Amino acid sequence: MNSTVTVKYQTTIPKAVREKLGIAVHDSLEWIMDKGTVTVRPVHSTFLSYQGSVKVGSGNISTDIESARDLRVEKYR
Repeated sequence: MNSTVTVKYQTTIPKAVREKLGIAVHDSLEWIMDKGTVTVRPVHSTFLSYQGSVKVGSGNISTDIESARDLRVEKYR
């Protein structure tokens, strides 16, 4: 498959490639150069798969800030 580079150095990923690799809008691509060859592969972040896994109770931002300041002061004593 071929694609053309535009005057802004952009190109279109062919539909068959997008579908096969599961590439969607706003996905990141990794470009790897090795001895005159370029390999492009999708970067699938698993970060959002951890959403909701850490349970925290309601907090008090003022108390949290004060606590963090106290810890920082102790660090430099």
